[in-house]
Amino acid sequence: MNYSEKITGININVQAVDITIDDDLKETIRKAINRLSRFHDKIEWADVYFEDKKEKSTDQKQVSIRLGIPGNDPFASEYGDNFHALLSEVEDKLRKAIGKEIRFFSLMDMNGFVF
Repeated sequence: MNYSEKITGININVQAVDITIDDDLKETIRKAINRLSRFHDKIEWADVYFEDKKEKSTDQKQVSIRLGIPGNDPFASEYGDNFHALLSEVEDKLRKAIGKEIRFFSLMDMNGFVF
């Protein structure tokens, strides 16, 4: 299942391999992206990827998100057994990645030198 939507100026593209995304999970995606937008106001898009590898005995599910922001696009991925919990873990990783990037750029002067 693939779907796209735009919320608060951010294009969200969801790709789910052999999975149907229910409304509850869609709402969880929206909330996660909305919370991330509080940490970086230049997010243009978010690619969200879901996969369920039923042939594996543990950590069957995977959630990955790539954010489109100026500069390097942060990416995070997690494996586990619950899509909602995995979304939360990926959101936390992206929040930390965005925070590191913002701190790095705040240390740069106009010529790109780090103090």
